[in-house]
Amino acid sequence: MIVDAANQPGVSWARYYDSLTLFSPSRFSSLPGLRLPGRRGRFPTRDDMTRYLRNYATHFRLPVRTSARVLDASWDGEAFEMTLADGVRLAARSVIAASGGFGRPVIPDIPGATSYTGRLLHSAGYQNPDEYAGQRVVVGAGNSAIQIAVELAGMANVTLATRSPIRFVRQAPFGIDQHYWARWSGIEKLPFGRRTPSRRRVLDDGRYAAAVAAGRPDQRRMFKRLTPLGVIWPDGTQEHIDSIVLATGYRPDVDYLAATGALDDTGWPIHCRGVSLTVPRLGYVGLPGQTGVASATVRGVAADARRVAEHIQRALHSEATQPPACSITRAQRLDNTPMLVLPKRETLLPHSARPPVQMSQGTVG
Repeated sequence: MIVDAANQPGVSWARYYDSLTLFSPSRFSSLPGLRLPGRRGRFPTRDDMTRYLRNYATHFRLPVRTSARVLDASWDGEAFEMTLADGVRLAARSVIAASGGFGRPVIPDIPGATSYTGRLLHSAGYQNPDEYAGQRVVVGAGNSAIQIAVELAGMANVTLATRSPIRFVRQAPFGIDQHYWARWSGIEKLPFGRRTPSRRRVLDDGRYAAAVAAGRPDQRRMFKRLTPLGVIWPDGTQEHIDSIVLATGYRPDVDYLAATGALDDTGWPIHCRGVSLTVPRLGYVGLPGQTGVASATVRGVAADARRVAEHIQRALHSEATQPPACSITRAQRLDNTPMLVLPKRETLLPHSARPPVQMSQGTVG
């Protein structure tokens, strides 16, 4: 069973801003068994992904229980018990938390934020530029923020505020998309753990660098603090700002697992390559850096999902009640993220041995 907090599959994609476009082509954005419609080199939109995920669930007749947000989960040493928002309780021998890494917007502590009287929001709350027409707007920087800022600049006076320079990277060097190079070279599978490449690295087909170079939007160093009416820039200049959009990332929404002992003191899953190190028969799909830089994206979840599902199938088959052993590679010692050593070749078990519950508070981005 798949339990989804939304009222139908794909809703988490529908909540993104209207003009969102993936930076990975359709060829790398399809899930196993069903291709995204259209040319393989096109870049899917938000609405494309929403429709695709709904069709995917229908095509494979996936057992999705909608409007079923998980509030908490417990583990008694043999089985899990989950409590849903409507009071229903579910029991399962295993659980895969597939809510990905985009469930909880991160809003940093900003000096002066409590006194700022303008509009301060995370990019998760941005939809379209209409309501910002004629305003003075400041936006953070990153792939999504660049899209938002360039779009807003058509209707507002916009500044990209960054702590470091934006590095525009050609989307298709030598005419070949970056995602082909990443897959061919194996870079997307390197075990960076949670230390993924800088958010200042922005894939660009030329449009965004040209827009910033033309000053639409302009770019400045990050402001020092907020004032009741705006910001103070590094040179001491104060400026009135109507709205500030923070593209400051996300964290996995897995608080419901806290009582199981699956999370560390920061609320992050304790795992090796998506397999829990503290709770038997618990896995994850879509965590940032789970096995590589693509793990939290649609292009990377398929391989991770297969690996985690096969591990849990073996654990169910053996009635495992202890979490797996783990070894740490030199690469992953960089951020203290351990790596689980699994066999290179694994055999799928019969359908009856598959994990019965997959918890999806949303859709992996």
